[in-house]
Amino acid sequence: MKAKTMACIALLLAAPGLASAADKVLHFPIQNAIDAATKDGKLDGTVKFYLAGNTPSGQVTVVNDDVEVNRKTNAFGKKDQATCDWAMQSALISLQDLAKKAGANAVVNIVSDYGNEYRDNQNYECHVGFLMSGVIMKGKLAKVQ
Repeated sequence: MKAKTMACIALLLAAPGLASAADKVLHFPIQNAIDAATKDGKLDGTVKFYLAGNTPSGQVTVVNDDVEVNRKTNAFGKKDQATCDWAMQSALISLQDLAKKAGANAVVNIVSDYGNEYRDNQNYECHVGFLMSGVIMKGKLAKVQ
C-alpha cells in the first residue's frame, strides 16, 4: 500500500513536467481541417473562412469584429497534425455557429492568437503538449456580397 501511494505521489509531482515536456508550436494548412470537416458534414459550406491576408471578393460588411474561440483536444499518443487538425475543426465549427447566429456568411481576418498573433494566409498555429493540443483563433464575422 505504501509503495502504491508513493508511486502515485511521484506521478502527480512529475505530471506538470510531463505535460510541458513536449510543448511545441506547429503550423499546418487550414484547408486540411476545412476539407475534413466539410467531408464529415461538420461544416455545411454556408460560412466561408479567410485567414488574414486573404480577402473575399465582393463587398465585406463586418457584423462583429471581435470573436475568439479556444479549442483543445487530447494529444496523448497521437500524431501532432491529426490532433491539431481536430482542434482546428472544432474551432471552425464554433466560428461557423457564431457566424450563423450573427447573420454572417464569412469569418475574415482569422489569426492564431496565443498572446502573440500569428498571421499567415494559409496556415494556422497549434500548440502541442504531451497531453493536449490546442488552437486559439480570432477573427471577424462578416457578410460578403
